[in-house]
Amino acid sequence: MYKDEQQFPISCLGGLYTHECTCEEYKGNRIILHVQAKERIRCCPCCEARSVVKNGYRLRNFIGLLIGGKRVTIRMKVQRYKCKECDFDQQENIPFATGSRSYTHRFAKYVVDLLRGMTLQDVSNHLGVSWDTVKEIHSSYLERHYSPPYLDGVENIGIDEFAVKKGHVYKTIVVDLDSGRVIYVGEGKGTKALKKFWRKVKRKNIKIKHVATDLSAAFIASVMENCPDAVHLFDHFHVVKLMNEKLDDIRRKVYSMEKDINKRKVLKGTRYLLLGNGEDIFDKQHKTRLENALAMNEPLSKAYYLKEQLRQIWSQPTKDMAEKVLDDWIRQAEQSKIAQLQKMDVIVKTYKKGILAWYDCHLSIGKVEGINNKIKVMKRNAYGFRDERYFTLRLYALHDCRITRNVG
Repeated sequence: MYKDEQQFPISCLGGLYTHECTCEEYKGNRIILHVQAKERIRCCPCCEARSVVKNGYRLRNFIGLLIGGKRVTIRMKVQRYKCKECDFDQQENIPFATGSRSYTHRFAKYVVDLLRGMTLQDVSNHLGVSWDTVKEIHSSYLERHYSPPYLDGVENIGIDEFAVKKGHVYKTIVVDLDSGRVIYVGEGKGTKALKKFWRKVKRKNIKIKHVATDLSAAFIASVMENCPDAVHLFDHFHVVKLMNEKLDDIRRKVYSMEKDINKRKVLKGTRYLLLGNGEDIFDKQHKTRLENALAMNEPLSKAYYLKEQLRQIWSQPTKDMAEKVLDDWIRQAEQSKIAQLQKMDVIVKTYKKGILAWYDCHLSIGKVEGINNKIKVMKRNAYGFRDERYFTLRLYALHDCRITRNVG
């Protein structure tokens, strides 16, 4: 240990303007700065008497910002003071750290900035601090800035669920479709998962105008019960997805019943051609193969062209024209005498109002699906989350994060 003739420029650490560096130590890749307050307490904060004396001290270590790539430990002599008049005993204030935490405010801010593009483990390795310390800093930051999520001004929401552990544990999220924020995370799926959210909406008197969901019966029942005045619209992606499932079911059934080997060869491997968008097939060979498969089987042909027609419902210039196209689709599906198409016909008729509601607001749960994809990447990068509360906080902050394959 030694003391320089020139005082260490402690101001470069940030937040230590009321303190001075008395000496420095250099140990390998670490700098230890010994600091103390420039001024002592002279007046008792309790009785305002000026008879305050020193009453011992203790040394505390704080993790500071890196200097020239070297790790910094700030070792502070924390003085205690006692009033002779009222016996009030107190420790001097530490303005650059909070409570019993072992790092400075500037260090915590630096950690949060690094976490915008690095994983917890990467930051831990880079700064030479424990993974738990990095997580504590991040969790505290998220708690202060994102919890609880505010609902003021929320009018349009999307609801969806995702698997935390596939097939076992689910969570339900509610997203503000205007801002892209996750405003609620519920445990499980179905109506029970949304009960707390609806209670909060009623308590804060939030007026929801539009709700976008998939065709889940649980979501439909929950919206009808708790938000009957809102326009409930069904995302076109999920409607077409359901139609694709019916088409694929017909394809499998046709293939299994076909006895002719040559015809089976034509049908084999056509799944991606049948389920893809017709206008996206540019390869002549693929087009010919698709046309041959459709020409040899009427049920498959009917299902395919009805699928393509269903997609056109959302590209009409007006709602009235879309309704005419949809009514025509319903009539054709009903008269097809194909069980899968007739089942789809019943679903479309039941939710016709919600399907056409898209023309009133042009909303979808595309943002929610995008968030679900970000959640998958985030979980994969983090190798899962052990702390449920921390995971929820990460979801609340997801709209402000850039999640890539290497960022978690």
